[in-house]
Amino acid sequence: MTAPLLHRALLALGISTLLALPAWADEATIRKNLAERLPNLPKIDEVSKTPIPGLFEVRLGSEVIYSDATGNHIVQGAIIDTRTKADLTEARINKLTAIDFDSLPMKNAVVIKQGNGARKLVVFADPNCGYCKRLERDLLALKDVTIYNFIYPILGPDSTAKSRDIWCAKDQAKAWRDWMVDGKLPSKAAANCDTAALDANTELGRKYRVQGTPAVVFEDGTRAPGAIPAAQIETRMVAAKKG
Repeated sequence: MTAPLLHRALLALGISTLLALPAWADEATIRKNLAERLPNLPKIDEVSKTPIPGLFEVRLGSEVIYSDATGNHIVQGAIIDTRTKADLTEARINKLTAIDFDSLPMKNAVVIKQGNGARKLVVFADPNCGYCKRLERDLLALKDVTIYNFIYPILGPDSTAKSRDIWCAKDQAKAWRDWMVDGKLPSKAAANCDTAALDANTELGRKYRVQGTPAVVFEDGTRAPGAIPAAQIETRMVAAKKG
């Protein structure tokens, strides 16, 4: 490379480096100031630009807040694209909380097959959760679906006891539906019943930050919290299949 060409290449490299410096400086400043001023703030995993000039996304696990370039001000809420009406914050959180559906340990779930069972749905549910019971009744209307119920006892000792009795039942699916739909208590489990799956479900829920029940997971890895209506579940199952 001739001297003039080398000079121009070095100049271009220098300019590109200088242009990149403000972004690095902003990230360092945001991390430093927020950590110092908000010591109870969870660990900052990532700082990145948003479509709004001067506003940065600060990722805390699977949650996001927003900061100016100095960390002097933070904002909690949604960024809406007025042109497309898209909720950019919701889309980002959905991406962060997506679950690798095919990697889920289905052997630890109570499996219920309806119709030919071709479609798949995962539900995290606590046996004492009223909204979970309402969801279970709505799920009866779905056709050609296999439902994997990960029993997730987070509402106290009685939930743990009922989960054990259902998991240890001879017919888990019947015991689950009998209790969740008809209110019929399961028989008491034998003392030597292996409930390692329930412990694994608890760890799985923590891993994916399932903080409430019910939580519905679709085949594309997206999820919906709460007892969403059957019609909405059907729409999202179709969309998940296409994806």
